[in-house]
Amino acid sequence: MTSILLGGGAVRATTPKMEDFKYPVDRFADMEILRYRVPDFEALSLKQKELVYYLSQAALEGRDIFYDQNNKYNLCVRRTLEAVYRNYLGDRNSTDFGHFTTYLKRVWMGNGIHHHYSEDKFIPDFSSSYFAQVVKSIDPSDLPLSKGESVDQLIARLTPILFDPKVYPKRTNQVQGVDLIMTSANNYYEGVTQPEVEAFYGKMKNPDDKEPVSYGLNSKLVKENGRLVEKTYKIGGLYSPAITRIVGWLEKASTVAENDKQLVVIHSLIDFYRSGDLKKYDEYSIHWVEDLHSLVDFVNGFTETYGDPLGMKASWESIVNFKNIEATKRTEIISANAQWFEDHSPVDSRFKKETVKGVSAKVITVAILAGDCYPATPIGINLPNSNWIRHEHGSKSVTIENITEAYDQASLGNGFVEEFMWSKTEIKRARDFASLTNNLHTDLHECLGHGSGKLLPGVDPDALKAYGSTIEEARADLFGLYYMGDPKIVELGLLPDKEAFKAEYYSYIMNGLMTQLTRIQPGKNIEEAHMRNRQLIASWVYEKGKADKVIEMVKRDNKTYVMINNYEKLRILFGKLLAEIQRIKSTGDFQGGKTLVETYGVKVDQPLHNEMLERYKKLNLAPYRGFVNPVYTMVKNNKGEITDVTISYTEGYIEQHLRYSKDYSVLPTFN
Repeated sequence: MTSILLGGGAVRATTPKMEDFKYPVDRFADMEILRYRVPDFEALSLKQKELVYYLSQAALEGRDIFYDQNNKYNLCVRRTLEAVYRNYLGDRNSTDFGHFTTYLKRVWMGNGIHHHYSEDKFIPDFSSSYFAQVVKSIDPSDLPLSKGESVDQLIARLTPILFDPKVYPKRTNQVQGVDLIMTSANNYYEGVTQPEVEAFYGKMKNPDDKEPVSYGLNSKLVKENGRLVEKTYKIGGLYSPAITRIVGWLEKASTVAENDKQLVVIHSLIDFYRSGDLKKYDEYSIHWVEDLHSLVDFVNGFTETYGDPLGMKASWESIVNFKNIEATKRTEIISANAQWFEDHSPVDSRFKKETVKGVSAKVITVAILAGDCYPATPIGINLPNSNWIRHEHGSKSVTIENITEAYDQASLGNGFVEEFMWSKTEIKRARDFASLTNNLHTDLHECLGHGSGKLLPGVDPDALKAYGSTIEEARADLFGLYYMGDPKIVELGLLPDKEAFKAEYYSYIMNGLMTQLTRIQPGKNIEEAHMRNRQLIASWVYEKGKADKVIEMVKRDNKTYVMINNYEKLRILFGKLLAEIQRIKSTGDFQGGKTLVETYGVKVDQPLHNEMLERYKKLNLAPYRGFVNPVYTMVKNNKGEITDVTISYTEGYIEQHLRYSKDYSVLPTFN
């Protein structure tokens, strides 16, 4: 920050029309499931298609790792639910079985028992007695029973996990004033406290080390016999069965690598998976960021740290993709001018990079999503996350345009902009420019925002602790927002005129102040890092611009709207906040970051929240979206020679997840 199978006779590639992707494949709870196209896959060479196939297999093999990282009971829950779904012979048309199916779909969506975005545990709409009934109705041999465990014991074990709201209520807790490790339900730690974790890794860090590894990135920290022990994710270590299969597919991918540089990338990743050595991970990251000429690319591994409240442990994810050559022209313009943007940033000169190195950006077509990128996926990625590697070797940024295309197509005519935007002026700008400006903001966020600035010497990259992810996302968003309104953007041909940027400014402020609240449960505050970031920015500029009425919250027909009166002054405010955010990041000012986030990014205006929920409900829209992957099939002739890899878009949401659980599930139920 990321084919499938497979077997049998050849499945001819389908050539779907755009309208085939407008409507949800499935809809349940607060989710709708979409498809995404993979334009130009058929135009790849046979060797490149094989590479996509092998890398996609490697991606899917890591699925159960992410489930287990999210909670130690997730695999047991999922396997039990799937066993019932496959084998239950009772009334499958009953209301209870409908609720059961919806719950299973939610588990797939969240890669476990917690919501993929809010991270709150969701509770089934069927009863615990119904759960016991359907589990007892199937053959015990189909259930994930531990050695010597009875069906009744399995039910007793899982009933509080599913039904008690006080058991594992939050996957990743970010509420200040409590032990964030003890109150988080993830499986990165076991039997340890937050002070113990901080002391354990604090002892490892050397402030004079100019090339520090990402301590704790690929391990679970546990207490054994009173001692803290890291269980490393590697072949021969934790998650070994899945990692072994990932490596097997990577080895096959290496036989069809596009060039020597890509071959080195694949081999260095294999070395890391075999050793678990974080120095090897840094070597892989450097090789990966320097591979700029391969058409096919991929992310595979323990990457993003949002799931750890301390921002250290990384979730497993994978994306396989290839370059969208035409769309990449705009990101190449951005990366070619990276030094200009850094030099003209409104931040203190002490925090700027004197020389911007290795900033590359491209627009990609995603071919497969897996782990922490599936079913929900980011629309942009900037990696690696290591500060020293970014400073010395650069970073690689991508915008996933076939995913944004799918979102845009699914949103056509849904009534959202008409309901929430202030006037016809904002609505017209959104229709004319929103797709362009959204993609451009993502480009700027990933390529320049995350790649900008520097830490002062001796500053711990983890100094901001629980607030680090929010501050980093705010920094990248603000960098993009500030430059969206710069005349340089029009000069470079990235926007058609000096008015277009206003579409993104309005959409961003409206979302940060109002409409993202449709994703929050009534009475809750904001905990997810990206949502905190957006409210922080919008609330801060709203407050600081009150005297000049830069932004107003206005009423019409008892409905609240955002009205932006001065876009130029709003841009200046973005610049001022960017300067402060960069200062906090560069100096490791924990208290400054905490104050900013807690003051502006967390608290929810409850009356406004209720209004947003009521208005949104009338539109009958799902606030969250996920995806099903296409299916890739390897075609062979009578001699067993590979002649093609075809793509199909017909697999449904339920069918895909049941197949994945059958074909890519080698981890033990408890790890």
